[in-house]
Amino acid sequence: MFRFWLALTAAAIAAETIFAAEVQVQTKPSATPGASQPAASPSAKPASSPSVTPASVQLPQYRPALLGLGPNSVINRIDTAGLIHDGQKDGSLYFRCSVSKTGEIMDSWTYRQSPDSTLLERELVRCLDRAVFIPAVYDHEPVHVFFFGAITFKIVDGKPRLRIFANQEEAELKKESDFIGPQPFVGRGSKFEGLHYPNDTVTSELTGMVELGMKIDATGKLQDLRVVSEYPPLVGFRRAAAEDFRVASFIPAFRDGKPVECNVTLPVYYEP
Repeated sequence: MFRFWLALTAAAIAAETIFAAEVQVQTKPSATPGASQPAASPSAKPASSPSVTPASVQLPQYRPALLGLGPNSVINRIDTAGLIHDGQKDGSLYFRCSVSKTGEIMDSWTYRQSPDSTLLERELVRCLDRAVFIPAVYDHEPVHVFFFGAITFKIVDGKPRLRIFANQEEAELKKESDFIGPQPFVGRGSKFEGLHYPNDTVTSELTGMVELGMKIDATGKLQDLRVVSEYPPLVGFRRAAAEDFRVASFIPAFRDGKPVECNVTLPVYYEP
């Protein structure tokens, strides 16, 4: 049974917000993993010195989980030179990870890989294992969320071009826009508890995928939910996805650093 339990440990977080939906890396080849340095997004803010103000006062009303730009950020851990050396060509894939209140990655999943992206997928999984995100915030308190992202890798003029986006919307990815998708969270009024494999209806070990179309307002409230597609059909994944997400509250989507209403389509994968 695929059941994901989310940690509920409390933490006081005082971190400067970085609303980068993507980060670009232009590096010289290096034999040392994580040695490449990312170019900071124009929306990134410099870190400030610690303050004695209580964390609940410092934190914003809403903040999505973010990649960050420190040494433990996944963008700084990926060995782009090693990918070129090992033969990785242009590739992309989607990923989802569970980000704790303190920014640690509890679990991660990859899916919708482009052809010949095995090396990129392997490197991403390796780096997510010990990466630390900027934690999400809801109502001025850190919360545990699901982060939905996409990664692309290209070789331009012999140099690696790596980008990680905090959304999975095709139109947004194509434009490389500063858009961060909504993130379901646990606690603080949200009844979301992760994904629950439909063991009561699935009689054999199957991997299922459901696409959910959702309308979420600028405060993170779910306004509409519909099932766009289901595979394989009629075995219970449709019902499981609807039940998992209809009770969820979200960190709202952000565009150009501000919370916005959005219509998104999220692929939800279930494994036995």
